[in-house]
Amino acid sequence: MTDSRSFEDLVTEGAAVPTEGWDFSWFEGRADEARPSWGYARSAGERLARAGAALDVQTGGGEVLDFALGRAEPGRPHLVAATEGWPPNVARATALLRPRGVMVVAAADDAPLPFADGAFDLVLSRHPVTPHWAEIARVLRPGGTYFAQHVGPASVFELVEYFLGPQPESVRRGRDPEGERKDAEAAGLEVVELRAERLRMEFHDIAAVVHFLRKVVWMVPGFTAEEYRPRLRALHERIEKDGPFVAHSARHLFEARKPASR
Repeated sequence: MTDSRSFEDLVTEGAAVPTEGWDFSWFEGRADEARPSWGYARSAGERLARAGAALDVQTGGGEVLDFALGRAEPGRPHLVAATEGWPPNVARATALLRPRGVMVVAAADDAPLPFADGAFDLVLSRHPVTPHWAEIARVLRPGGTYFAQHVGPASVFELVEYFLGPQPESVRRGRDPEGERKDAEAAGLEVVELRAERLRMEFHDIAAVVHFLRKVVWMVPGFTAEEYRPRLRALHERIEKDGPFVAHSARHLFEARKPASR
C-alpha cells in the first residue's frame, strides 16, 4: 500500500529520520525484508549462553547484541565486550549495553582489535563492513568460535543500480562467501558452516528509500535527497503507479573455529 502524501512530504520525512543504531522499527509498514531462515540473533543468544567471554565486533547501536544477551540469560558470559567505529553509535551502544555490563570500546572498523591474544572464546558480528580475519583469529582462544551474519554479493543491487547505473562485475562479486571462506582459512580458522540466502525486499514509499540510503551509507556513497531528487521523483511515480519497488538482499551465515592447541 503506497502513501498518499506528496513526494515532497515523503522525501522531507525520509531525510529527517535519525539514522543512529541498527533499529529498523521505523520501516514497519514502509518497507519489508524477508529474514534469513537461521535466525541470527536467536542463534547468537544460544551461543552466548555457553560462552565464558564474548566480543561483538562492529556492534552498531548494540541492538542485536542486547537482544541476544536477553536470550542468553541467566547463562550469559562473565565478560562481554563490543567494538564500534561510528561515534553516534558508540554513544548509543554504550547507553543500551552498559546496564548489561557490556564494555563498549570505540575502535575504527579497519583498526586492530584492542584486546589481548586469546581473550575470547566467542566472537560475534552482524554485518561487518569487512571481517578482519587475522585479528578475529588472534583474539579467539584455541577452540573458540566466530559466529556472524555477513552481507553477501550484489545485495540490494536493484536499488543501487537504479541510482548508480550498472556496476562492474568486480563490484557485484564483492563479499563473495567462498572468497571469505578462503580468507578465513588463510588466517588459520576452520570454517564449520557457511550458508547463503537471497531475500526479497519491498520499498512501499519514497521516504523508506531515502531513509534506507541515508542509513546504509555504503549502498549509494554520498547519497543526499537533493542530489538524487530527479531519480527519487521518478521512483516515487513508479511506486505510485506499479506498487512497491522490489530488491533482494544477500546474507550468509558464517561459523568458523580456531583449532584447539595440540
